[in-house]
Amino acid sequence: MEKFIKFLLINIVDQPEAIAIDTQEGERGKVYLVDVAEEDRGKIIGKEGRVIQSLRSLVNIKAQKEGQRAFLELNF
Repeated sequence: MEKFIKFLLINIVDQPEAIAIDTQEGERGKVYLVDVAEEDRGKIIGKEGRVIQSLRSLVNIKAQKEGQRAFLELNF
């Protein structure tokens, strides 16, 4: 799942080397905490949060196909 998230983020940000993904076990499933360069934060959030909502939807769909539950959170 981390490779999938990193693939998505690399195609959005200007500084892909600054992407950091931490994984935590939550009560409802795995939580992926994403950190990017400060200049790229606006690109990840998008207008009215549309980009991050789309990323969360994609991660959720992929996790459901694998029989898991996953959540994407921003860590900044």
